[in-house]
Amino acid sequence: MQKAVFLDRDGVINDDRDHYYISRIKDFKVNPGVGNALAELQKRGYLLIIISNQGGIARGQYTIEDVERLHRHLINLMQKEGIHITDIYYCPHHHTVENCLCRKPKALMLQKAMARYGISAEQSWFIGDKESDISAGRRAGVNTLLIEANSDLTKVLEKIS
Repeated sequence: MQKAVFLDRDGVINDDRDHYYISRIKDFKVNPGVGNALAELQKRGYLLIIISNQGGIARGQYTIEDVERLHRHLINLMQKEGIHITDIYYCPHHHTVENCLCRKPKALMLQKAMARYGISAEQSWFIGDKESDISAGRRAGVNTLLIEANSDLTKVLEKIS
């Protein structure tokens, strides 16, 4: 079985202080320590999988194409640092517009990734900056770390073996 670190996007990977819904590359700024932390986690044998609510799609604030363009940009940025993002799962729904089975704090996105990549819940982690991230991780049976939004991601390395 594989082990993985699941990461929320907005607030964990990128700074979301200036923009609640980030859909444009010009607004996308990687948080401190992300490259170093992800490189180290990858070195330790973890798959790196991003799990993100993108409710702005359902609310008409941006499109699926906008999100996927931004994700390609993120993947390219990480590749330049030798980091492989295994996959990105996102929920395009918003609870004020429609009900769904995938939006965090539900665990469906994590469960899909775990099934697809043969991931052991016991050996894996979810790093998030909101209680909905932690709830999703707990529901999926993975270890969880709640961090301060937009903080230096290298601080988590001492907690993950």
